[in-house]
Amino acid sequence: MVETTHDALESIEFAKKLAANFKGGEVLALHGDLGGGKTTFTKGLAEELRVEENITSPTFVMLKVYPAKIEDKKIQFVHIDAYRSESIEDIKSVGIEDYLNRDDVVLVIEWAEKIKEILPENSIHINFAQVDENTREISVKN
Repeated sequence: MVETTHDALESIEFAKKLAANFKGGEVLALHGDLGGGKTTFTKGLAEELRVEENITSPTFVMLKVYPAKIEDKKIQFVHIDAYRSESIEDIKSVGIEDYLNRDDVVLVIEWAEKIKEILPENSIHINFAQVDENTREISVKN
């Protein structure tokens, strides 16, 4: 599936549509250049999953956990930014493995290509291509 968005609001709305079908246990591997829209998209996912805190990229802490919900089911929304990761061990040291293969977690990983060796096979890969200053082409592959 490929979606072209023309501003941040459209990217957020597309993310919300995608998240509306989540059951828990999803791992989203986000790929794209700096400024490609990964964090904006993540904000839309979080909004649909009823995260109440403001989502910011966890560039320096690498991992943030937020309480969330799918319908009435309490889950954890886990946001990882692997940009500063220099090795798989860096990401493992912040506890990523604690959140893999759990149906009470939705895990979103920015810069997922840096840790592809530990991504589950059923990860949803989402690529962000910047067409121009405001336009993004977002490709989703299950």
